[in-house]
Amino acid sequence: MTVILIAVGANLQSRFGPPRAACDAALAALEERGIRVVARSRWWESAPVPVSEQPWYVNGVAVVETVLDPAQLLAELHAVEDALGRVRTVRNAPRVIDLDLLAYHNRVIEADFVVPHPRMDDRAFVVLPLAEVAPCWVHPVTGRTIEELVAALPAGQEIRPLNHDA
Repeated sequence: MTVILIAVGANLQSRFGPPRAACDAALAALEERGIRVVARSRWWESAPVPVSEQPWYVNGVAVVETVLDPAQLLAELHAVEDALGRVRTVRNAPRVIDLDLLAYHNRVIEADFVVPHPRMDDRAFVVLPLAEVAPCWVHPVTGRTIEELVAALPAGQEIRPLNHDA
């Protein structure tokens, strides 16, 4: 299955309200920039990875269509994060929005950035929503199917569908 996959997440209040509102605003901002959201998973709540005292995240995965190449798309994702108020500090810090390029069709990129996302396989907050929107996706590096990725998730990650999801 050839698709462009974006991970969306947030765990801080923002000018949009709670984290889910920031996630919705991020998807709307992508659309405004000509990046068409074809599908998205339901929203999930997940404990921070690695485990910490910060608030739980709201996460999801979107399938998008765009004429942008991977580097241009990543630049647009970062521009949306900036526009929504993300301030980059330390790795794994709480954030008002996080947009990650998970996969760009079947391409493997190891340049200024890495695609597919190098840590996606071990993160339930990516793999479970991904299974909802791209159940036939196969990891272009490992050859693992979604079912295999789900089965191989490390134990102990707390994740659940968000209540009152639209």
